[in-house]
Amino acid sequence: MQIRSDFDSGNIQLVDASNPRQVRLAIRKDFASEHFQWFHFLAEGLLPGQRHGFSLVNAPQSSYKNAWSGYQAVASYDGVDWFRVPTTYDQGGLHFELLAEQAQARFAYFEPYSRARHAQLLVRALALPNVELLACGSSLQGRELPLLRVRGTAQAPRKIWLIAQQHPGEHMAEWFMEGLIDRLHEQDDPLRGLLAQADLYLVPHMNPDGAFLGNLRTNAAGQDLNRAWQAPSAGQSPEVLFVQQQMAAHGVDCFLDIHGDEEIPYVFTAGCEGNPGFTARLDALEQEFRERLMACGEFQVEHGYPRDEPGQANLALACNWVGQTYDCLAYTVEMPFKDHDLTPDPRTGWNGARSKNLARAVFSVLAAMVDKLR
Repeated sequence: MQIRSDFDSGNIQLVDASNPRQVRLAIRKDFASEHFQWFHFLAEGLLPGQRHGFSLVNAPQSSYKNAWSGYQAVASYDGVDWFRVPTTYDQGGLHFELLAEQAQARFAYFEPYSRARHAQLLVRALALPNVELLACGSSLQGRELPLLRVRGTAQAPRKIWLIAQQHPGEHMAEWFMEGLIDRLHEQDDPLRGLLAQADLYLVPHMNPDGAFLGNLRTNAAGQDLNRAWQAPSAGQSPEVLFVQQQMAAHGVDCFLDIHGDEEIPYVFTAGCEGNPGFTARLDALEQEFRERLMACGEFQVEHGYPRDEPGQANLALACNWVGQTYDCLAYTVEMPFKDHDLTPDPRTGWNGARSKNLARAVFSVLAAMVDKLR
């Protein structure tokens, strides 16, 4: 058996492959960081009809060790159809197995979103007549950071921003952005209503270096981008600095930051209730956003992060910094690495397709609320 991870978003270290029923592996740390959790590898030389087992022996020391409880790894024979495989966790590691149907299979923490698919997504988006490449930043390693503007028809449009995958291992975030682009192609009535009052500003992928390197949490400098918004720098977090400069140039009336959560098996949001500038108006907007999104069936409000006390928000987080700076509705949208336990899917858990569908629902909520944003 051969184990490979020398590809886009690959991450694994081989410990011992002498026993194909119990291959011992370890997750590599993020580049220039102590974080680790994301894994993605290819196993070649599988024997069809036989059961193969894999153990990630350092999982108990990972960044979010509580995330492994109730988690199932994903596998794919073709890199397109991903499915959950039997998985257990104990102090010896994370253990999963596959009754092989083909001679090779991929395994990952979540269904990956590749750089090749990212490039195709940009082509599809820019083929629309009202979508433009407004600006393009650069990551530390020189990868492009495109900012797309979706032009509406209003003379003085609201400015709605959506960014995704600040944390590179949270691949569900760019699947979400693909769902937004799909919705733009449909030109349905709610979308037309939204674009009659707003322009959309989309950053489909905030951390291309980290994702390519197989990181969970950080960029090529070891910086957690979602802890850099209070003081970004060209040397450590140029990705955040670029977006902040573009926001200052164009304005912000609403902001959504798309993420994934390792531990909580639900879709949920985190708001700005701890910001010094949080007002009754913003509180009402947050409540309406949550109530409207409940209708999609893949969202809930009972489970999530503890609410910040007034004035105690961490303004280094994108959601809090943007909400405070622009006095606007600002939300972090979180999707699970596991499953949405209110609507479980045993075969796939939460996956790319469900992330895309959630984006469609969020678009509808924004369309219903756009006239209240200011």
